[in-house]
Amino acid sequence: MFPVFFDTCVLLKPYLCDTILTVAESRIYRPLWSVDVLAELDRNLRKRGASDAQISHRLEQMTRHFPDAEVKDYEQLVGSMTNDPKDRHVLAAAVRGGAEVLVTENLKDFPNSSADPYGITILHPDEFLQDQLDLAPEVVHDAIRRQVSRYRRAPRSVDDLLDILGNEGHGCLGFADACRGDRRFDTWRS
Repeated sequence: MFPVFFDTCVLLKPYLCDTILTVAESRIYRPLWSVDVLAELDRNLRKRGASDAQISHRLEQMTRHFPDAEVKDYEQLVGSMTNDPKDRHVLAAAVRGGAEVLVTENLKDFPNSSADPYGITILHPDEFLQDQLDLAPEVVHDAIRRQVSRYRRAPRSVDDLLDILGNEGHGCLGFADACRGDRRFDTWRS
């Protein structure tokens, strides 16, 4: 199980976050985040109108299901990071957590020159999910089915979820198309 650090922008989108963490439940990778990432998540959810109860529930679920995800004691590394100053705490926590991959939508804030010395690959969530699909297609397909089965409201089908993940707001069109195009799983969407 390899460690993967998730930036706030990835965890903020509800269906994308749920997909990433549902796949992680299958133990093909270990999700990582920091107290700073969770604080940013809290702030951004508030800006989007989430209630205190909704935010509390979401953060509690994340920490309950992944009790070893929070990286600690990274603050002293922040000053030595060379990526965008506003995101240095993210790279510092990824380094401290031993992450092999850092998943973010803000690729420009994490140039390869800032992450290469630490052996960390920077990936967009679409590319990350496509990699997981290539590496463990059955696991990913099972996770997506499980995810949809937990919803009481839309999306009620895998196709509906893939529509959401592939739209502009979630930005994982490549992943959605790859799932739909995988003929080994013609029946997986039922």
